[in-house]
Amino acid sequence: MLVFDLDDTLYLEREFVLSGYRYLDGWVAARTGTAGFGDACIDLFGAGERRRVFDRACERLEMEPRPELIAELVAAYRGHPPEIALAEDAGRYLAARAGPFGLITDGPEHMQRAKIAALKLERWIAHIRPTGAWPAGFSKPHPRAFEEMDKLCSPGPMVYVADNPAKDFVTPRARGWITVQIRRPGAIHSPVPPDDRHAAHAECQSFDELDEVIAGFPG
Repeated sequence: MLVFDLDDTLYLEREFVLSGYRYLDGWVAARTGTAGFGDACIDLFGAGERRRVFDRACERLEMEPRPELIAELVAAYRGHPPEIALAEDAGRYLAARAGPFGLITDGPEHMQRAKIAALKLERWIAHIRPTGAWPAGFSKPHPRAFEEMDKLCSPGPMVYVADNPAKDFVTPRARGWITVQIRRPGAIHSPVPPDDRHAAHAECQSFDELDEVIAGFPG
């Protein structure tokens, strides 16, 4: 069975990020009368800022980055209706094959399910496990989601296609899965594994190459 990651695997995560910043532009203007918040976030993100975008945007616009305001911004960002689209190669791949497919994705459940709905993934993917539905501590590389996928699958090879070697491949590799890293231009996380245990068995640039890559493995 083929199991996929979501962010930067089936679509580019930066699309969600920019969608959220555009949403916050109107959200902040409506609540504070301050214009340009979304543009400030987009500019900071483009310059490489990742961890303190909202604080820095507030400072640029001479807004006090109060903890309660930052918390409200994070909640609005995570809860916004995303304007995102499947990567063209991923859409072609899913539409042309019967499955069954699985999905394992980290992040707050409501945020990930909003992405799944926006991408209409339930048309093709029957087995979806957002780890945010469980208590803290079950996100990748915890084995729970992979164990559940193993139970769903009849005997046969398991393949995990994902992007982030820091957490995506070490657990399925240890369970005997085939792991494939997709390296999309514009992906947010580093494609370089921290060590050999975290590296995927193979890499591809596009889902158009995926069947050929998988066919190279025995069995």
